[in-house]
Amino acid sequence: MKLIRIKRNTRNEKRYNSKMGILYTRVTYIKEVIFGIPVRTLHKYRETYYGKIKDCSECNLAR
Repeated sequence: MKLIRIKRNTRNEKRYNSKMGILYTRVTYIKEVIFGIPVRTLHKYRETYYGKIKDCSECNLAR
């Protein structure tokens, strides 16, 4: 049994971009898991309408 694993989870979220306004997109989280408990988020990214991968730091959750 592995103690430390890397787990990927995708969910739909509401994001805000200054140019586009409110944006509903699929956000993928890559998390480090120890004994089934998530410890920290290593990276999160989203895919644009054109298939380009972007980091989630470009979109704000608040206006």
